[in-house]
Amino acid sequence: MRHHLALVLLFLPLALRGDEPKEALLPKAKRVLAQLNGDVALPGLAAPVDILRDRWGVAHIYAKNTDDLFFAQGFVAAQDRLFQMDMWRRQAMGEMAEILGPSAVEADRFARLLRYRGDLEAEWTSYAPDAKRIATAFTRGINAFIDQAATRLPIEFQIQGTTPKKWRPEDILGRASGIYMSQNFGNEIRRAQLVAAVGVDKARWLAPVDPPRAYGPAPGLALAGIDQRVLGGFNAAVKLLSAQPSKTESNNWVVAGRRSISGKPLLASDPHRAIALPSLRYLVHLKGWNVIGGGEPGLPGVAIGHNERIAWGFTIVGTDQADIFVEEINPDNAEEYKVGERWEKMAVVRDMIRVKGEAEPRTALSRFTRHGPVLFQDMSKQRAFALKWAGSEPGGAAYLASLRLDRAANQREFLQALAAWKVPGLNFVYADRDGTIGWVAAALTPLRKNHDGLLPVPATGGFEWQGYLPVSELPQRFNPAEGFVATANHNILPEKYRHTIGFEFASPYRYQRIRDSLMAKEKWALPEFRAIQHDDLSLPGLALGRLLQKVGVNEESLAPYVRLLADWDGRLTVDARAGPLYAVWLKELQEAMYTPHVPKELTGTLATLSGLPVMLAALENPKENWFGPEPVAARDRMIRATFAQAVAKAKKLPDRWGALHTVTFRHPLAPLGADFAHAFNLGPIERPADGNTPNNTRYDGAFKQIHGASYRHLFDLADWDRGLATSAPGQSGQPGGPHYADLLPLWANGEYFPLAFSRAKVEEVAANRLRLHPMDGARSP
Repeated sequence: MRHHLALVLLFLPLALRGDEPKEALLPKAKRVLAQLNGDVALPGLAAPVDILRDRWGVAHIYAKNTDDLFFAQGFVAAQDRLFQMDMWRRQAMGEMAEILGPSAVEADRFARLLRYRGDLEAEWTSYAPDAKRIATAFTRGINAFIDQAATRLPIEFQIQGTTPKKWRPEDILGRASGIYMSQNFGNEIRRAQLVAAVGVDKARWLAPVDPPRAYGPAPGLALAGIDQRVLGGFNAAVKLLSAQPSKTESNNWVVAGRRSISGKPLLASDPHRAIALPSLRYLVHLKGWNVIGGGEPGLPGVAIGHNERIAWGFTIVGTDQADIFVEEINPDNAEEYKVGERWEKMAVVRDMIRVKGEAEPRTALSRFTRHGPVLFQDMSKQRAFALKWAGSEPGGAAYLASLRLDRAANQREFLQALAAWKVPGLNFVYADRDGTIGWVAAALTPLRKNHDGLLPVPATGGFEWQGYLPVSELPQRFNPAEGFVATANHNILPEKYRHTIGFEFASPYRYQRIRDSLMAKEKWALPEFRAIQHDDLSLPGLALGRLLQKVGVNEESLAPYVRLLADWDGRLTVDARAGPLYAVWLKELQEAMYTPHVPKELTGTLATLSGLPVMLAALENPKENWFGPEPVAARDRMIRATFAQAVAKAKKLPDRWGALHTVTFRHPLAPLGADFAHAFNLGPIERPADGNTPNNTRYDGAFKQIHGASYRHLFDLADWDRGLATSAPGQSGQPGGPHYADLLPLWANGEYFPLAFSRAKVEEVAANRLRLHPMDGARSP
């Protein structure tokens, strides 16, 4: 988001331009903090609602009816996260150019292209029978806070010179967050570029898939010319969001009661996403439903957590939910495409995009074929590229089906709720108070009869989807003999599973560490799970250390550095002296492995499609296809050369991993100037681990963490009040507020706070008490 929001500076009110003294920014922010104590009279409530915020900023909402419950959820979320929510609503609806100017137009076009435009009644009921009523109450609560804060809006609105728009129920139906977690359609384009550049045989061993598959282009489809232009709108939206859609590194597991000290199941989950300020997730306790956990602040309900009877966690699963269909275009009419032997008119929707600084709105034309929205048209080749995506179906808004999940009370109801879960594809782990544990790979999962979904396919070639898998046929497992289930985005397909759900899963290293840990002892106590969530052992690091010892390095000056890796225990602690050298050498190795095989512009593409296990396997068992006619000798030369280069570079870096590998939580408006960054940013903080350890702290080219677990939870089903959670940097997005950064020290130190559930426990940890009551003056006793 940095690149785009910097343009806002051109339109700032003079009183809050970059020359605003940094000492003035936080006092200004503090003067408009939301009210956390006392009484607030609001129109639209039927009865008083009590909101107890605990010491860690979690709102526990006690309401007498469902409408008031969700009205209050919308109100408190807006109190804490209004600026974030306003940005997300604009992104989903395609209205960012109104505040950011021309730089956001392409992203707005893409958002409008993805809007759900079908039967709204079918859309609402797909989530839950009462979803529309809940959304109406929730958005009324958001609007109630906007009205109340009209003259005291959070400082970000003052800086931008904007005001938040009122919400409609339909505003929570955006598809943006779902499409960013659908990886495969982008990889179809990347794979097409790779095949076009090196040929299908070479592409298969450079970038194999999991499970193994001899993929190739559909007969008659020329892959030349299928390139990143197809993803132009998607890439513009990703850039605007500073999103990280191409990687998923989350963990979860559940242990049966017979393997816990309490005698009841234990459940752990740490869904990982891009590091952001404020964070993606917002914790809340909805007492009317008695469900607690994390969700997105702009959505009603709880996406991940527990109610009185069941608990659940999730990670992304590699279900392929999207395909690129290549349509043939009428050379005489760009809005006609071939269906069978005839030309059919595309559906065309004309939208108007308002642009900051421009007097007249711009026209945006969204085109649709029978397969879905047209992402790109190449008239030089008379081709259009349409996206067929499960998220276009009714019920395709990400996470909103949690409205059913929140009310499930047992395994049967849990599975019924997952029948409504469409986007994103998630590995759900499950436990209930009766002792059942399990896992389901829940997603609206297409059935493909004539292709594998790994490359674009012709729109008229018989490659249509054959419907979707029912929940009963999704990959799943309950009450396994070993007494636990764990997922880490790896290939989770059961042996002899008869369906194909996808071919792109994460590297197995995190899962291997979690599995080995869970098998290392028979009985577990909940606090012991903290060590697994913060495990920093690098299996690839140990493998490279062994390889270096095997190959050897002849230069005497490098001997101390060889010993540094050889003696390393593989743990990427903040004090690990081997950490910087390992990380630099890994980069050198990847570049040396990929560069000889693809054009320079495709090295990043190959790195995305191939993966660390492929490289390590090639290094450990060198073959001619990678290294030439004398593969062992060539492999050894490459290892020695890249290691020498890594040592030279590492000498210029800090000698501790934590000194190099840090995280900074960056406020969206920090790019406006150093004073804004100083006032609003949090960090830098030293970090352990990397993207291949259970404590995923994936980094960028400068080794700064950009991805990881900002939210975690641990539950013991023997007593919900034993629940533990962590989040970062805080519940509130308002700079200067008491909960803007208060959770960051806990998170940084691998510590948790209690997730209070019973009324007695909530009262014990309550720090703020706010009562919402009807505008007519009614008060509860």
